[in-house]
Order: sequence, then C-alpha cells, then structure tokens
Amino acid sequence: MSGGLLKQLAYTLSSRCFTTFSRPSTHPSPSRFFTNRKLREFSQPNSLAAKFSTSSPETPTPSAEPFASPFLSVQIRCQKHVADMLSEALLCFGASSTSIEEEDNYDGKDKICIDSIFPVGEDVNTCISRAADSISLKEIPSYEVRMGEPFDWIKKTQESFHPVEVTEGLWIVPEWRIPPDAEATNIILNPGLAFGTGEHPTTKLCLLLLHGLIKGRELFLDYGTGSGILAIAAVKFGAASSVGIDIDPQAITSARQNAALNNIGPEKMQFHLVASQNRSPLIDPCGVVEDQSSSGVEAISETDKYDVVIANILLNPLLYLADHIVSYAKPGAVIGLSGILSEQLPFIIERYSQFLEGISITEMENWACVHGTKKQNLAGS
Repeated sequence: MSGGLLKQLAYTLSSRCFTTFSRPSTHPSPSRFFTNRKLREFSQPNSLAAKFSTSSPETPTPSAEPFASPFLSVQIRCQKHVADMLSEALLCFGASSTSIEEEDNYDGKDKICIDSIFPVGEDVNTCISRAADSISLKEIPSYEVRMGEPFDWIKKTQESFHPVEVTEGLWIVPEWRIPPDAEATNIILNPGLAFGTGEHPTTKLCLLLLHGLIKGRELFLDYGTGSGILAIAAVKFGAASSVGIDIDPQAITSARQNAALNNIGPEKMQFHLVASQNRSPLIDPCGVVEDQSSSGVEAISETDKYDVVIANILLNPLLYLADHIVSYAKPGAVIGLSGILSEQLPFIIERYSQFLEGISITEMENWACVHGTKKQNLAGS
C-alpha cells in the first residue's frame, strides 16, 4: 500500500483516505488485505496518516529543522492472519505509524502484536474500533496505551528509506541519498507519509507495467497519486503528460514537491485535489467536484480521456469506484489496477470484465496487478 486514493490506500479513501469501504457482504473474508511489510514506519505525530492512497501528510525535507514531539505508543494484539490488513487500516483511521516485527514475543501461537504510534490527543479506542470494523473483524482487539518520549520523526523516517532498484536501469532514490547508478532512470523521492516509496510490491508492479506501456507521447492518469511516484515515472518513461489525483491535500503537496525534485514542471505534470465522498457536500455522484478555489479543491473533467490509467489503491475502492476509474480512459486505453492480494483477484476480474478485454495479471509476493484494454463501445466512452 501507493499508496495508498488510496495502496493505498483505500482506506486511503476514507475521510482521511478516498472513502471508507467495508467488505462486500457477498465476498468471503480475505485472510489478508493490506501491506505485508514486517516493519512499517510512515510516521509523524499530528499527521492524517493514510496509505491510499494515496494519501499522507506533508513531506518533511532533509533540510528541515529536526523536531521532537510526544506521542502515544499503542500495542495491539490481534490474530496473525489479520495483522497486515489491520495494520494498514489503522494508518487510515488515525495512527501515525505501525510496525509488525518479524519475531514477536507475545505468548500466543495465533496472535501477534502490532506496535503503533498515535498523536497525543487522538481517540485511540475509536480509531481501533473503526479500523477493526473496516476489515470486518467481529471484535475489537485488545490493546495497551502508554505515553512515548519525544522523538525525532524526520530523522527516523529518513533512515528507514533506501534506494530501491525496481528493475535494471530504474531506481527509486530518497532525496537525501546518492543514486547508486547515475546513468539509470532515477526517480528522486521524498516520500514523507505519502504512499508510494517503491518498496511495496504493488508499487513495483505498477512501475513495471508503466515501464512496458509507455512508448512516448501518452497521456497518463494516476488515480490516487500519493507521493506522485507513478505520475513522475510516466513522464520519465516518455509520456507527454501526467495527471495525479488524490483526496489528501498533503499528498498533493508531497507529489508536487517530488515533481519539482525531478525537474518536472506543470506543463508536463499536474496534481489535483478531489473531494472525498464522505467529507464534502461539493462532490458529485461520481466523486469529482466543481472547481472550488476557496477550498483548494480542483476540478478534473471526466471529458479528459487518458491513454493509460492506473489505480493503485485497494480492493474495496477498486470495486466501488470501477465506473469512475474506467470513465477517465479512452476506448482502447490500458487500465491498470493494483493494491490487491492475489486471493482477491476473482473479485476484480468479475467487476472489471464488463469494461476490459485482454485482461492480464502480474503477481509479486502474493500481491497482484491487473491490466486490460478498455472496450471500444462502452456507454459514455
């Protein structure tokens, strides 16, 4: 979870992500729903943490003055098979960071401990309750809360990111580190708390898909842009222009900063803030708003049709927003969908078969990316 609208997010589509979705009642409960990182540190107190999509707080920069702030340290005990998806859901409902250690000392064969950080003043019980409900847990897991000591969050966040080689000749490089290969295509990133660092399998799958699709002069839409990584990559691969959308204003700020780090100007790349369905009365039934300069919300016209559209969010928003996602693509355009586990593929195939032909699947570490070509004669195309 690129992010994660959204790996984001997506429970990155909640009031903090794109929109909040519960598992469709007709779907069997997935054994896992979210990221499978054993240690996850997207952290900064007072942030509106989110994956989705796509979303996250304003990016700290290496030159910024280090700051320390008190926080709540919360240990949550849950069943092992739900730990990943609960961990990710927590990020979208108030947690600033979550981590699952490879070796857990909790005495329970079927249980594991999620170490999480919350800003002081956050309603931890409500957050955990909503996170549990969002992934259809029948009971709220037990947890313990203690006050943490002031901590340099910027330094900790920066130390956790290293250059990532996605494929030969393609690197994701944190702003504060030296590219391992100066001749490669290097995407410089200050991820902050936005989803999309290049480490997660779904981000890699989307980057590999883009790398193969972009031949030159395409128009690309990143649906749930998070850090902006996919939009930036598309331009570096040769796209004529990229557009990224997200519901988190801080994700948009982060994405714009990352575009600047890669010397990509607004003539090539634009990022638009759109309204979450459950937090703005301005949104239309499709989830796009009219231009509202006073609120900072921007319009993105559905008459804009893109050659490539990728939504790297999560299962439920992909299902719920399918018509909206597809509406941005030209007939014959390629649509990529990720943020899903391999076991969730049947739901995506069933939902999108009415829109796409030539559907293909790529997988990595139990995560999947689906892509296909938009059918020519769809209503509204």
